[in-house]
Amino acid sequence: MAATMFHQSIGTLEPRGYIGNSALHQECGSIPMRLMARSLKFGTGPLKREHYCSRKRSCGSIQASSSSSSSYQTSECNPLNGNTSKKPSEAALILIRHGESLWNEKNLFTGCVDVPLTKKGVEEAIEAGKRISNIPIDMIYTSSLIRAQMTAMLAMTQHRRKKVPIVMHDENEQAKAWSQIFSEETKKQCIPVVTAWQLNERMYGELQGLNKQETADKYGKEQVHEWRRSYDIPPPNGESLEMCAERAVAYFTQQIEPQLRAGKNVMIAAHGNSLRSIIMYLDKLTSQEVISLELSTGIPMLYIAKEEKYIRRGSPAAPTEAGVYAYTKNLAKYRQKLDEMLH
Repeated sequence: MAATMFHQSIGTLEPRGYIGNSALHQECGSIPMRLMARSLKFGTGPLKREHYCSRKRSCGSIQASSSSSSSYQTSECNPLNGNTSKKPSEAALILIRHGESLWNEKNLFTGCVDVPLTKKGVEEAIEAGKRISNIPIDMIYTSSLIRAQMTAMLAMTQHRRKKVPIVMHDENEQAKAWSQIFSEETKKQCIPVVTAWQLNERMYGELQGLNKQETADKYGKEQVHEWRRSYDIPPPNGESLEMCAERAVAYFTQQIEPQLRAGKNVMIAAHGNSLRSIIMYLDKLTSQEVISLELSTGIPMLYIAKEEKYIRRGSPAAPTEAGVYAYTKNLAKYRQKLDEMLH
């Protein structure tokens, strides 16, 4: 079964190429990235590379707390088979932009204001969970903002493995002590969730809370478009995309990549600009290419970290479509074992 699934999938998917091509669209259904200005050719990115940002800037205006790493480590490289001494040859990386927020609905600049999901956003998060319900997840990273955390938690309610996401609290020694789990068996059925302000949305400064249309009427469409879509021009007292990328990519390379190299399957639930920054790194996009990149709310993106490269596989279409998950032999085997375990 696994071999058949793998053969069917690999014949239609391309390890690199424009996400909007017809073959990948047919395989993956909804396209999570709309390229507005022109078609972009995406490649694969090495796991080890130099930081691409040229200037260091302060993000001191963001006061959210930070959890730099998790003190709780998953005890399984393969969640179905238990511990193994063999180092995995690949790992899955899932990126999800949070579902629609209440300020998305009202067309307000949100930035780092901590706004929850709408009913539609909740539904988007649940649907995202269905799409990734057969993909292994060992670690979850989210921003410190509630809309990203809600998206991650709601998505995991749909996962067939039924592991419980547990938010790690290592902000001080008391928090660590009070949140300990003392059962090894229970730990095996948990997924650590690490929250980090570095994955927060771009801070929009004095635009936060303003209506986007009214702001365009006041300052002019061209000025607002420059604030929103340029790479290195920030809004008043806010962050540019470049500044957001510096913190988000640094966190990814320092905290998340080591987990992927160790064979951990990782999900990141974050925001449009922090995820665009990470995708810029993964796909080696230029500053001009990344400003044309759009991510839809609640649509997961799957990458495979393998042999020091990231291979983008698009978006899983639906949990009932067997072929869409067979991107690699390991993922095909994982799904087959889930089927055997749950039926």
